[in-house]
Amino acid sequence: MKNKGFRALAILLVVAMPLALSAQLADSCRLRIGTNLAGPADWGSEWPFADIMKYGRTWITHNAYWVDGGANDWDTDVLTHIPLDEHGYPLSLPVADIPGTEAPQIVRSVWANTEALPEGVYVVLYEGTGAFDFWGDAEVITAVPGRIEVEVTPGVADIMAMELMASAANDPVRNIRFLLPGTEATYTGQPWSEAWLSKLEPFNALRFMDWGHTNSSPLQHWADRPQIDDYTYTPHGIPYEWWAEICNLKQADAWVCIPHAADEDYIRQMARLFRDELDPSLAIYVEYSNEIWNWIFEQTHYCHDNGDQEVPWPERIVPFVQNALDIWTEEFEGQEDRLVRVVGVQLSWQDVSNRIVFNMEPGSFDAFAPAAYFGFSDEGIAALEALGAAASAGDVLDWAREGMLGRAVPWVKAQQVSIADELGIPMLFYEGGQHLTPQPFGSEQPYNPALVEAQSHPGMYDLYQEWYDSLRTLSVGPDPTLLMNFSFIGPTSGRYGSWGLLTSQFYQDAPYEDAPKYRAVLDNISDCTPAVATEEPSFQFSVKAFPNPAGEWFYLSAGVPFKNTVQVGIYNSLGQCVQQGIWPAGQSQLQWQWGALPPGWYVVVVQEGAQHWQSMVLRQ
Repeated sequence: MKNKGFRALAILLVVAMPLALSAQLADSCRLRIGTNLAGPADWGSEWPFADIMKYGRTWITHNAYWVDGGANDWDTDVLTHIPLDEHGYPLSLPVADIPGTEAPQIVRSVWANTEALPEGVYVVLYEGTGAFDFWGDAEVITAVPGRIEVEVTPGVADIMAMELMASAANDPVRNIRFLLPGTEATYTGQPWSEAWLSKLEPFNALRFMDWGHTNSSPLQHWADRPQIDDYTYTPHGIPYEWWAEICNLKQADAWVCIPHAADEDYIRQMARLFRDELDPSLAIYVEYSNEIWNWIFEQTHYCHDNGDQEVPWPERIVPFVQNALDIWTEEFEGQEDRLVRVVGVQLSWQDVSNRIVFNMEPGSFDAFAPAAYFGFSDEGIAALEALGAAASAGDVLDWAREGMLGRAVPWVKAQQVSIADELGIPMLFYEGGQHLTPQPFGSEQPYNPALVEAQSHPGMYDLYQEWYDSLRTLSVGPDPTLLMNFSFIGPTSGRYGSWGLLTSQFYQDAPYEDAPKYRAVLDNISDCTPAVATEEPSFQFSVKAFPNPAGEWFYLSAGVPFKNTVQVGIYNSLGQCVQQGIWPAGQSQLQWQWGALPPGWYVVVVQEGAQHWQSMVLRQ
């Protein structure tokens, strides 16, 4: 009777109230913008987790004490001599009698960009018996076994270190968590940084290339992949389970990259994980590695050296791409509509793009993707070199626009004509945005300060708007062109590029006057949300609950923010309203606590005026 009552209730509450979009997309809606996420790095400025230990540097070994007259190296580089458990924690410290060392060895981890972290009291939790020390921008306030309070004052030294001075062999230190201020009571139920989630809110497509440390990845076997309980994610990337979880939470499509050296079992297991763990309503864009024609990456050399030597390059790349996509196709048999198989190509090298795409088996892929970057022409670099230290942000933006219109736009048009129009397949963009770097890349040039200044100059907003308008003109067919911005949050650098839309998730907020790239993206996304669209429906707006089944809490996700405050009701199997609340305006996600409600099935009803949406959720 309970199940029948629930089904009856569900039928009564399902009201098809789609928010409307034009069947013929407006010009402003011809471009859909997702984003790449920055990879785990202690020197970065993107902190997805409440636990920043996951972004700590891989253990550095060094002397347990100062040796008078010794080398006392910052890094003695003997980690391979330190016995570690399966998640990377030392089984005992200090370790003595390591060949080539002058003292027993201990380990440290560091965070080298503390100015990107919030000031306050962090809590370090751990299991086991051992001793810690902190220095740099971190100072211990209180310490009891298993719990340490650390005051972090960012930007003084711009680095902080955690020393693991001792770890008992019979009860080694493990499960270290280094928690952002105010998250000790909530991090188990809410593992994500609230500031990060808030900034990520507008995006409904996420590319995880850097999250998986795809470039030059050493991963070959499934057992070698990162695990949830690893002490840090900086060596090999963030575990796939987190990729699926954040997409489910945000109701965002996933763009995943297969490690280039992964064996067949790895590729199959990876496909199965996303097939089984990602919400079936979400699309999965799958790509073999990343930029496999780019010689600065190991994957290019791998394909070149391990491919058929009788086949010319770049055709030699194709079997690696073909095999990976074919395996995913097999694993998604019967669910192919969830999968978008993408072949990556080189934006500025049309011949390479053609020789890759046109040698793939017809029908074995769904889209191709160049990057969508704009940068400097040779003339622009020469002009900046002539200006030297006198170059201004305005000069940089002027020459960036010249490069955009004179090089980037024609390159993108060539890709459209040569491949998309010829084969009748969509052109996506795996990365895109400004690419304002010195020549040669990574060098110190007198004009480098101007490259950084241009990132926050108001003119950058206009440049992005012009670039997006140019890309929209190439969008054809019923669906908007997908552009995966590169990247979400990152530090600025005159030498290596300033890739983030934001430089900080903690210190930049609306109206984002100091973040013109982020403002431009927000404005372009908001122009095409269901809240502002009208006329004929082309998709269903919905409210979904995740995780489902749910423990003590779950999230409601609407995909886009509600313009007004809406009502939320929780109904039991008898049709009785057992909880009520509100969903504040301007939020697309809402965390809900079950409270004292018993286990069982419930219907969540969200009401805005005469419109209703519902989602079924199981309370465990």
